[in-house]
Amino acid sequence: MTDVFRTPDERFEGLPDFDFEPHYREVEGLRLAHLDEGEGPPVVFWHGEPTWSFLWRHVFPAVRDAGYRCVVPDLVGFGRSDKPTDDEWYSYDRHTALAATLLEDLDLWEATFVVHDWGGPIGLRVAVEHADRVDRLALMDTGVFTGYQPMSDAWHAFREYVAKNHDLDTGFLVRRGCATDPGDDVARAYDAPFPSADSKAAARAFPPMIPLSPDDPGAEAGQRTLAALAEDTRPMTILWGQEDGALPPATGEALATYLGQEPPRPIEGAGHFLQEDKGHEIGALLAGWLASDAAS
Repeated sequence: MTDVFRTPDERFEGLPDFDFEPHYREVEGLRLAHLDEGEGPPVVFWHGEPTWSFLWRHVFPAVRDAGYRCVVPDLVGFGRSDKPTDDEWYSYDRHTALAATLLEDLDLWEATFVVHDWGGPIGLRVAVEHADRVDRLALMDTGVFTGYQPMSDAWHAFREYVAKNHDLDTGFLVRRGCATDPGDDVARAYDAPFPSADSKAAARAFPPMIPLSPDDPGAEAGQRTLAALAEDTRPMTILWGQEDGALPPATGEALATYLGQEPPRPIEGAGHFLQEDKGHEIGALLAGWLASDAAS
């Protein structure tokens, strides 16, 4: 087992609009964190790069208050979850396997998955491989990496930035991906899990983990996942930030077409981190979608 960093609890004190109680699981010697709020059918919110459960703080309360159990995990290496310090420890297969343990450990059935950024490739693969436990899918500014997908110039610039900066400025990355600057306090909240360069291995590992050719690691699993989703009959909705430079709206439109879904619902005034720009609006939209699907 590689060395593991555990962020001190005091780093998470006093964060804006984030007074939710953390819960923990032990998986393969790692402590993994999640939020667990409300009662009712489960809705699981999967974050991506370089965020953590803090991303969903303005989104899930509307869903919780509509009568759902909101489970908001921190992926391994992020948030309050333990952080192996070796960049090479992280892989698509390992992330997916660890994420899948949440379903059994919390006994989740008839779940809705809400996925964003890297939460898409991970959460959607879990939803395909454990389809008996997942009933609905909500996608936001994400996709599935197959090795065939084009990547934007903005994404290539991001990958180059990560490669050149061992001690990533995670708060800066989130600020740059928002349509409206969320401010210093929010940026510090995204920095909170990562007090040292060693603690940022997972954030560094995600960009080079994306397969850029169909022969790269993870590409074949992504191809299987995307093919399964194209045949999937579960209810699905897609939301997209209209000002997302990393994954432009055209990316979401192409994804929706491939999956046989309606075009993404555009979120005006929102960038890649649409939960920061329009979190309350998105929460209301999700709650309304869940209610309309339950009534149909």
